[in-house]
Amino acid sequence: MDRHLALTMSIRREEFLRLLPGAVGLKMPAEEDGTFRGRDGPRSWSLRLVPLEPIRLGSMSLPRHRLELHLKGYSEVEVEAFLARFQRGFLRGGG
Repeated sequence: MDRHLALTMSIRREEFLRLLPGAVGLKMPAEEDGTFRGRDGPRSWSLRLVPLEPIRLGSMSLPRHRLELHLKGYSEVEVEAFLARFQRGFLRGGG
């Protein structure tokens, strides 16, 4: 099963790259032409981080990116597990 997703993230590219390995379970996925790729046995995934206009809130400016994610060969259950891990990798704690 192939699955294409697009998510909007408010994150700097540097922060995204720092958190990405934990989110996908690899040391650092291979990047080619701005697309990151990884394999999990017969399954594969790719993602691309596309810069968007920042969100402006008064004098504050928040970076924004569109994440284009393609999962290939994953079952529906495996897609949900991949997305859960990915989202946990980018959670930020606060107090």
